[in-house]
Amino acid sequence: MGIVRTEEIRREEIEEFRRMLLSCAIVHRRKDEEGLKGPRAGVWASEGDEQGKAVCVTSGISYIGRAIVNSLFLRGFSVRITVDNQEDLEKLREMETTGEMETGRDRGNFRAVVAKLSDIESLSEAFEGCRGVFHTCSFADPAGLSGYTKSMAEIEVKVTENVMEACARTPSVRNCVLTSSLLACVWGGHDTDDELPSVINHESWSDESVCISKKLWYALGKLRAERAAWRIAEERGLRLTSICSALVTGPQSCSRNPTPIIAYLKGAAEMYASGLLATVDITRLAEAHVRVYETMMNGQTASGRYICFDQVVDEADKAERLAGEMGVPLERVCGSSAPMEGTQRRFQLSNRKLLGLMSRVLRCCFEEDNGMADARRFCQ
Repeated sequence: MGIVRTEEIRREEIEEFRRMLLSCAIVHRRKDEEGLKGPRAGVWASEGDEQGKAVCVTSGISYIGRAIVNSLFLRGFSVRITVDNQEDLEKLREMETTGEMETGRDRGNFRAVVAKLSDIESLSEAFEGCRGVFHTCSFADPAGLSGYTKSMAEIEVKVTENVMEACARTPSVRNCVLTSSLLACVWGGHDTDDELPSVINHESWSDESVCISKKLWYALGKLRAERAAWRIAEERGLRLTSICSALVTGPQSCSRNPTPIIAYLKGAAEMYASGLLATVDITRLAEAHVRVYETMMNGQTASGRYICFDQVVDEADKAERLAGEMGVPLERVCGSSAPMEGTQRRFQLSNRKLLGLMSRVLRCCFEEDNGMADARRFCQ
């Protein structure tokens, strides 16, 4: 996501990241003052990090990356992020010099490094000392193209292969969480195959030929990238989970995350007619990433793929609200008119697997952070 970023968007990303860090600093300071501080989040733990609290987030200042970093900080993790270039790194270092990077009593729980997503060695160096990696698939198009094209799909696959290979080569890395897309699940030739199940869940995969014939390059890129990640994970013995995210919504999502939103909405009218158009709030998506990783590092049963959404857009008023939030014409969401009854096959989306994991994890940490409120939120 975040494939093409203008200079203005890049500056805004760094500014948002700065504000997020300041907010985290306030939270940790309050916990310290109240005597609620658990394991010290302010100490960068690498070689002695037996609890898996040192992690790396690729493209950490992107819209999704920033949300994941925020959720990790609030759960007491030491976080390293990768940035695209030296200029971004220098801006982050300026914040550190002025004290703006502080997220607790110590500043050792945050680091930023430049890592070229085209260079496996560069990535491996960035991951060194981390027990887990979150690959957000948020990267800048090196060619500076506008929009998500077929060539971008090819780049996304290559980048994901590089990240997975770097994880496999880095001795400290034990677990990886990949941000995939619900689009890798829903384009399965619905119009022609009467044998397809009526429920789309974590076991469902899109059909490459359908994506190509409809020129759904974003769906194709996510599908191929996730398949490549699973292939490498199996070959190299790496523990992997993938989060298949619905269309991401949240504060300023349209201005800060424009390319994936526009790319996701290609084919939205057909998804709407089939009952497969869904959204997820950015905060909930980030929390799902972190909770899944916590289950992995605790030796529990997190594995495979997880579909993540919190609302299915299946009614006219929901379509209108989404169009308004995304700043696009209503026709981009649901087509020029509602489909005639019986002319479009309807499907049901299921995120039962993720809900089950979230409810188990949140029950375990109820006394720590009132997590059941979050459990109810996820189960709406």
